[in-house]
Amino acid sequence: MFFGNLTVKVYLTAPFDLFVLKDEVRAIASMIEKQAQIVVKQKGASEAEKSTKAAVLAQYANITDEEDEDEQAHGASGSFNFGDKSLFKNTNVEAVLVAKKAEREKARDDAQKKKEQDKLQREKDKLAKQERKEKEKKRTQKGERKR
Repeated sequence: MFFGNLTVKVYLTAPFDLFVLKDEVRAIASMIEKQAQIVVKQKGASEAEKSTKAAVLAQYANITDEEDEDEQAHGASGSFNFGDKSLFKNTNVEAVLVAKKAEREKARDDAQKKKEQDKLQREKDKLAKQERKEKEKKRTQKGERKR
């Protein structure tokens, strides 16, 4: 069956009332067509809103134009050339670098301490294992003497 832009295929496995089925399909097709026709209306902007919007956009356009002029006057890279560089020294970068370096050193020291502790623990475990073997050996020797 074909309804407008909608194609519906109907497969019947048992004898149904074909007219009732066609009516249901038509009802569904008409609901789909009605939903497709619903269009969201665009909000119309008033003249006051349009003028306010234009003023704001113009203001921001002027600011960006002034920034572009400043960049061209001070160089294309956007960096400013100051006569006395000591006044404008970036201490934040230095502080961050020092903090990262300290963090790396601390991590290195912690790793070294852990490595040493693991080594000592392995030695202790090795000695304890050796002592257990010696005790077991003494017990077995005592048992053999008693026989």
